[in-house]
Parts: sequence; structure tokens; C-alpha cells
Amino acid sequence: MNLKHIFSKKTKSGKPKSKTREWVDAIVFAVVAATIIRGLLFSAYAIPSGSMEGSLLTGDYLFVSKFSYGARMPFTPISIPFTEPEVFGMKTYWSGVKLPYMRLPGLSSPKKGDVVVFNKPEEIDRPIDARTTLIKRCQAAPGDKLQIIASHVYINGQPAPEAPRQQLDYIVTTDGTELNTKMLEDLHIEILGQSENQYQLMIPNEHLAEFKGFSNIKSVIPNLAVPGQYDNTVFPHNNKFKWNVDNFGPLVMPKRGMTILLNDSTLTLYRTAIENYEGNKVTTEDQNILVNGKKADTYTFKMDYYWMMGDNRHNSLDSRFWGYVPEDHVIGKAMITWLSLDSTKTFINKIRWDRVLRGIK
Repeated sequence: MNLKHIFSKKTKSGKPKSKTREWVDAIVFAVVAATIIRGLLFSAYAIPSGSMEGSLLTGDYLFVSKFSYGARMPFTPISIPFTEPEVFGMKTYWSGVKLPYMRLPGLSSPKKGDVVVFNKPEEIDRPIDARTTLIKRCQAAPGDKLQIIASHVYINGQPAPEAPRQQLDYIVTTDGTELNTKMLEDLHIEILGQSENQYQLMIPNEHLAEFKGFSNIKSVIPNLAVPGQYDNTVFPHNNKFKWNVDNFGPLVMPKRGMTILLNDSTLTLYRTAIENYEGNKVTTEDQNILVNGKKADTYTFKMDYYWMMGDNRHNSLDSRFWGYVPEDHVIGKAMITWLSLDSTKTFINKIRWDRVLRGIK
């Protein structure tokens, strides 16, 4: 059997290809190859904000593995390739054709501790794959019971491992001596506020002990919300559950096949998942709960759900504010930082060389 090279210089008629035809063939091949790689294997993403600092920095460029969890097929197949869902306020996709959720087999499902890229769940007015792309750390998997106590995450009653570069907001009191700016820069500590001998600082876990050891530091106290203090910006946005960013739960993650009793409390906690993500209509009538017009005492979930939080705990909009991340919103696993640019530096020093080709933990 004779196999012709894809870049054969001749057409089927035996005539040499024109230069224009050769260029068209090369471009088509490149687009197809790039689409397959980007759709099924890897995609490149940039970190635009500080919600994952200091694990990931603004200006980091990442490779995200789609085959780790299985590549998700497009919901809106008609779109302009290699563009954001909106460019200059104009949609780059057509939502007239929508496909059901399908995913190829993957190596695993998202695990606790994975850094995951996903679509923002609360943007329910857009197709799922046209929603804002976010990156956070998975804190709880389907079926897990999550609780946050004084900013520390507990899963099924046990303390969850913390990322080495996770950081938190602290109130720091000194002896009156000013903090050394070079020391703060070396330890990646950010000043949020200052008054006389007191500072509000964002300090990474990995440098906390070293910082406390300086002679001019008198006290370092986490700047935490008070337990039982209701924050109406926090999920489920109901004062029946007096939760805040530092004290939250307990809350069980929905799991495919898990059945819950329906009552006022469970409906408050799970209505978002039942309606917005699983496509049901929930109403109440004469103290009865109706799902799609039928009285229901229980509900069985169709999908798995995850809890995602930023490592920069006091500067991250995450599951604490908008709740669960459904499995059909998951895009892939962040694997490697292939480039990192510091916008505050000059041209020569702009590249953070210590972060180039660095694995993500």
C-alpha cells in the first residue's frame, strides 16, 4: 500500500500544487492539529488575578491537562476557534445549537488538593463553556462533609492539608520599628494597611514562622470573622445558616446517586444545584415541595459536585460565595507553569525565571 505524505507537492491529478494551495493546506493542518490538542489534551491559560497567590501568581502562564479528568466535549460547537467567549463585547459563539454534557474517559476525577480549572457556575445566563474560566484548589469531593473553622478546612471531621504557599490576612503589631520593605518582598508579604505600629499583612504559610521570629514583631493575629457572624455574601445567602468566609458549614457535597430528604433546610442548601445545574423547577405549595410540578419528599442528584477555594483565602471569590462546582463545569487539571511575567518589573527582569517550567502543587 502506498501512503502519500500529507504535504505532498502534487494534487490528485499529478499537477504540482501552487504556493497558495500549499499555504492553505499547511494552515488547515495546523488549525486541525491545534484544535485537537487544545480540545482533547492541553490548553494554555493565564492567571489574571491574585486569588491563588502565593501558589500561583498574577502573570503565570499555565498548561492545563484535559485528559487528566477526561476531555469535556463542547456544549456550543459553533464558535470562533482560539478566542474568548466575548471579544470587545461581541459573542464569539452561537448558542442556537447546544449539545448535552459528554466527557471522554480520564485518568481520574478531581481529587482534594488538585488545582482545577473550571467554568464559573453562577453565570447561568451563558452556556457552560462560555462562562468565565476560574482556577482554584479542590477542597472537597462528592460526598465529603466540609466545615471551615477559624479559616481552617476540615473534611469529614479531619483537618485538610494546607498548600505550602497558602496565605492569610493577619494583624501585626510591632515595637514601633518600621518593617523592612526588602524583607517583606523576599518573604512575599503584602501590606494591606498600616496605622502607627500596627499593620494588616497578607502572609504566606511557608514564611509565617520566619516572620514571627523577627525581633521587632510583638504579635501576629489572624484577621478572622467571628463565628456565628452572618455574612449575606456567603453561600447559601440565608441567615438560617449564620456562616462567613472563616467559619462555614458543615455542608455535605452532593454526589451522583445521593438522595436527600427535602425540607426547608435542605432546599436552602441544595436548591441551586437542583434547579440551576440539574435543570429542574422547584416550587412550594401548601407546605409541600414540588419538583417539576410533582410533590417530592426526596431528591436524588444526577451529578457529582466539588468545593473549590483559592489559596489566597481572604482575597478569593470561590465556592464560599457561589457554592458547589458541578462536574460538567470542570475543564482540567493545572499541571505546569511554562512562563511567568511580573508586570511591575522592567523588561530585563520581567520574567520570573524560578517559575518557568515549574510543576504546580
